[in-house]
Amino acid sequence: MSKGRKASLIYAMGLSFGLVFWGIIAASGMGAILQSSVYVLMVLKVFGGLYLLRLAYVSAKASFSSEQDTFEPNDSASTGSAWFVRGLLLNLSNPKSVIAWMAALSVGMGNDGNLFALFAAFLLCVVLGFIINAMYSICFSFSGVMNAYKKAKRWVNGVSSVLFSIAGLGLLRSAFQRNPSG
Repeated sequence: MSKGRKASLIYAMGLSFGLVFWGIIAASGMGAILQSSVYVLMVLKVFGGLYLLRLAYVSAKASFSSEQDTFEPNDSASTGSAWFVRGLLLNLSNPKSVIAWMAALSVGMGNDGNLFALFAAFLLCVVLGFIINAMYSICFSFSGVMNAYKKAKRWVNGVSSVLFSIAGLGLLRSAFQRNPSG
């Protein structure tokens, strides 16, 4: 983002396509998993809930950190394809993304193996991923916004920690309900 809006948007596009890859991996096996075992769904929800609780911990830890980030706008241009490949490779090299995808796709899914619901959830996540990455790029490419974020970083991380905790605990609770389908 410190390289300018254009480079940031191209990088975000690469990030998004990397996430789509992991989403396809997660979704391609999800229907079969859901049809094969209620207990597998429960395990996915447990791992997803634990992953979200880990994100809550990391966010909480960051909110108490006194480490200062430096932000220096730099509009030096690099080729668009180089930024795209960097973003793509970053997410392709992060197999933890498939865990996040499985957690997202398992939320609200029953053991009936409803492929339409899975496909709709996948598409929604893809669209949201592209929009969110683009919005981050646009918003944070303004030096004023980046400086305001630096000032509010502790609060942002604290609120994120609470939200991740709520989501993680909710997913864990749904994994252990008496009716595993729902």
